[in-house]
Amino acid sequence: MARRGPTFVCQSCGAVYGRWQGKCDACGAWNSLAEEAAEAPLPAAGAVRAAGRVKGRIFALEGLKGDSREAPRVASGIGELDRVTGGGFVHGSVILIGGDPGIGKSTLLMQACAALARRGLRVAYISGEEAVAQVRLRAERLGLADAPVELAAETNVEDIVATLSQGATPRLAVIDSIQTMWTGTVEAAPGTVTQVRGSAQSLIRFAKTSGTAIILVGHVTKDGQIAGPRVVEHMVDAVVSFEGDSGHHFRILRAVKNRFGPTDEIGVFEMTGRGLSEVPNPSALFLAGRDLSAPGTAVFAGMEGTRPLLVEIQALVAPTSLGTPRRAVVGWDPARLSMVLAVLEAHGGLKLGMHDVYLNVAGGLRIAEPAADLAAAAALVSSLAGVPLSPETVHFGEIGLSGAIRPVAQAPARLKEAAKLGFARAVAPPTAREPGDAPPLALAGVGHITDLVAAIAATAPRARPVLRQADR
Repeated sequence: MARRGPTFVCQSCGAVYGRWQGKCDACGAWNSLAEEAAEAPLPAAGAVRAAGRVKGRIFALEGLKGDSREAPRVASGIGELDRVTGGGFVHGSVILIGGDPGIGKSTLLMQACAALARRGLRVAYISGEEAVAQVRLRAERLGLADAPVELAAETNVEDIVATLSQGATPRLAVIDSIQTMWTGTVEAAPGTVTQVRGSAQSLIRFAKTSGTAIILVGHVTKDGQIAGPRVVEHMVDAVVSFEGDSGHHFRILRAVKNRFGPTDEIGVFEMTGRGLSEVPNPSALFLAGRDLSAPGTAVFAGMEGTRPLLVEIQALVAPTSLGTPRRAVVGWDPARLSMVLAVLEAHGGLKLGMHDVYLNVAGGLRIAEPAADLAAAAALVSSLAGVPLSPETVHFGEIGLSGAIRPVAQAPARLKEAAKLGFARAVAPPTAREPGDAPPLALAGVGHITDLVAAIAATAPRARPVLRQADR
């Protein structure tokens, strides 16, 4: 048998190479390959059958009809966390949560553990980065020191599984973090791709056999992705991202993947001196303090999962003497902004080639849905014309390359949320009105981008000449 040589594994994506190289061809990262011991290859299928060491087990096949009861859950008691997880922690499920350092992951999980422990459930918190005394200090600062949460500082996976298996298995176990865990079955340093994958496999196997819900805390890279091999995200049942801006006091918990609930669901928390508190009405929070008379601001009625959310989109269009104007975006897709600007120039008649364009989603929220096209275009036209939009109007709609305004999903939910917050008018595609259904607020249907430009130009006689010429 040929002697097995060393393997080199990319610490960013998990790609395996037979020799070292400076750049990973899979993810493009530089100097990310590390040498690890090669795992023993499995024998070929024919050799296994010939040796007789493996005998297949015949299992029964079932049809689509049958008992399909919902998986049992245990609610944490934190409404925003339960919303993101789909109603609570499913028995035997594994959740991977990632976020920037200091964003509040450990604080949120400690609050969830304390809430479950106070209800008489066994909960374990295993820290691989902090000592038990440090975890206790955080619990005292949050006012949770009286909660009967079981603490430990350990990094060996086999010892953790053996300890949790003693007596009644915990209902919830938190592993903080998966990058610090190591297993004796893998010959690699802790934190490497092989160790992270092997440790996650052992913990997932324990969760499935014991029924304990496990939460794995993961580090994130510089671009905000969860560090480690992508295969770990496929192995777990749910992937949750904890987002936030250091300049704002609220945090957003977003479900990226969830086998037991909706994806792209968000929960909003506010960071206070006593930990994270729930925000029952995020729309009011994101719209608080907006300038009602300033040009370049538009309110977008969006959807985050199943929750309607109203946010303010701010735009600044300023003349520039530079040969290449600047395009800066915060909280939105830069490619989407370039497309909207091109449509405004080609079909709206606006001249934006000699203007710097800045776009910002107020509050630090990141928007990914194309329904924000119309709100962004309205903010851009308002800033270019110097005409403030009506403070009682919301916008939503997708802009096509032909300039047509395309309909978006869940328009009734967006309109109801806007009416609940006191808005009186909505600028949206004409199809946002359900047949035979009266919308909760006045609907101004726009079918083309020229309709939007003309409507803004007609709101005030002091619109800039460039906008009045485009209106003609």
